[in-house]
Amino acid sequence: MKKVIPVSNKKELAKFIDFPHDLYKDDPYYVPELFIAQRDLLTTHPFHKHSQVQPFLAYDGDKIVGRIAAINNTNHNQFNKTNDGFFGFFDCVNDPEVSRLLFDAVITWLKEKKLDKIVGPVNPSTNETCGLLVKGFDSSPMVMMTYNPPYYIDLVEKAGLKKQVDLLAWHWDKTSYSDKSVQLLDKLQDRLKRNDITIRKVNLKKFKEEAAALRDVYNTAWDKNMGFFPMTNEEFDYTAKDLKMILDPDFCLLAEQHGKIVGFGVAIPDINAILKTIKRGRLLPTGIFKLLLNKSKIKGIRIMLLGVVDGYRKMGIEAVLYGNIIKEYRRKGLEYAEASWTLEHNDMVNRAIEAIGGDQYKTYRIYEKAI
Repeated sequence: MKKVIPVSNKKELAKFIDFPHDLYKDDPYYVPELFIAQRDLLTTHPFHKHSQVQPFLAYDGDKIVGRIAAINNTNHNQFNKTNDGFFGFFDCVNDPEVSRLLFDAVITWLKEKKLDKIVGPVNPSTNETCGLLVKGFDSSPMVMMTYNPPYYIDLVEKAGLKKQVDLLAWHWDKTSYSDKSVQLLDKLQDRLKRNDITIRKVNLKKFKEEAAALRDVYNTAWDKNMGFFPMTNEEFDYTAKDLKMILDPDFCLLAEQHGKIVGFGVAIPDINAILKTIKRGRLLPTGIFKLLLNKSKIKGIRIMLLGVVDGYRKMGIEAVLYGNIIKEYRRKGLEYAEASWTLEHNDMVNRAIEAIGGDQYKTYRIYEKAI
């Protein structure tokens, strides 16, 4: 007998978080999420102060065979003047009946909230991990990116969801940043200097002040992007505090004009190389030592944030930020870099990445369906 139940206590929540470890136990590309981080994201994260998340578990008899969460993102709907509901944290055995039961549970919950569309996956929003992997199944995900087997596409589409938009991930290896790219970068930087725009590294000694300025840029640079909604101050500070623990200032660059930050780019070390070795995402008793002592295993970076405020776009700032980060990763002797994600229709940014040798190697999809 297959059934879906709402998660209603700590024990069920732990099963919800742990289910992917069993589902992916034989997958060489799977990276376990840290249990503590997932628990906090689902319970105490500042997102819950304005929105609601209801996890569900699917059972076949006594065995867990799937999970999903229904999400009512109030701030998204207020900002975008929409009435969307969302799903996220979707994992499932290869069984369309189970996935339909999971989506039916979410849709029923969303309808009770008077919402008229289901969109996702988002975990729990576009400010966190999001998108279903639809291209590029032959490698592990980069830090804070999603991963799933190919059969998920069939499960989601058989549930009646259609593509809304694709999110693109771009890759560089040691050899893909050419002399031509360096020459282009130099010309673009000269042009910016003529407009009194300079590029500098973040000042970690003044991180609180820097983060406040970056929050303002973040909440304006992305305001026309699909699915975006501004982070609250508490949400941004929560994320910034987490990122600071692994941040390398050489990979956090700010574009300034007359002391005003007009854009920034942030890349973080690909700590997934270490997280892959932490069994079931548990830091204790030994996982924390793997995290602290195995930093030499990190051979790549992910450019995860890059934005320029309106009025300063089409000046080459995006390409200069990307280019300087890629140049620095090569100088440090790292082996690969990823920029992710960009919207498929963001031609200006996508062309800037292509100009400095980026290879579009993974694609993630956001789905939607009227309910």
